[in-house]
Amino acid sequence: MDQKKYYQEDSTSNEFNLTPKQENKKVVSGILAILLGALGIHKFYLGYTKEGLIMLLVSVLSCGIASGVMGIIGLIEGIIYLTKSDEEFYDTYQLNHKGWF
Repeated sequence: MDQKKYYQEDSTSNEFNLTPKQENKKVVSGILAILLGALGIHKFYLGYTKEGLIMLLVSVLSCGIASGVMGIIGLIEGIIYLTKSDEEFYDTYQLNHKGWF
């Protein structure tokens, strides 16, 4: 396997840093939360299947009545995601898996 794919390369030398490459999903998650928040798509993108299913089922099974509430939750979460620093977002939502807000 190619090590460059899984580890960040130190730009000053040919040695590898040996820290896993951090893929920050902040911008995509924030935009998905704002645009499709009522369906919980941003939760699925971050790997929160249980929370995503809750948002999706509440929106669908209520025949759209509660989708407004889920949309507001998605909007709030999207704003929170986009206003956090990259490091804070990564630590909070990708490493520690904070499911709500």
